[in-house]
Amino acid sequence: MRIDWLILADAAQVIGNKLFLLGGGWDVITLQGPPPVVHRAAIAVAIRVGWHETNRKHTMELQVVHDDGAVLATLNGEIQVAQPPDAMPGQDQRIQFAANLDLNITEAGGYALVARINGQEEDRSPFRVVLAAQT
Repeated sequence: MRIDWLILADAAQVIGNKLFLLGGGWDVITLQGPPPVVHRAAIAVAIRVGWHETNRKHTMELQVVHDDGAVLATLNGEIQVAQPPDAMPGQDQRIQFAANLDLNITEAGGYALVARINGQEEDRSPFRVVLAAQT
């Protein structure tokens, strides 16, 4: 199994296994005022499931963490992907997931979105929180 993409966005949803993003792909949050602040964000992930990994349950965990280890958000779940009847032998399957959430940001600094499958970190998308220049 592998992560095809792990994206931070303003909003995201998956409909019919198609990903819809609004304001996707950012890696900086600029705060207009001092923390603490609640920032609306979205997470989008696509997982490529290998032929021999289909038809079995796997655990998935997505976390937003600060560089000091503090956890801002955690999403857990199980995924199980079937082999479609028309799949060619050996064909991988993709599953996508999107979640919209509120992040309680208490300080500027470095953060990351971390994706784990079956307890193993598979991908990490770093981002920064900065304060806007005050004029």
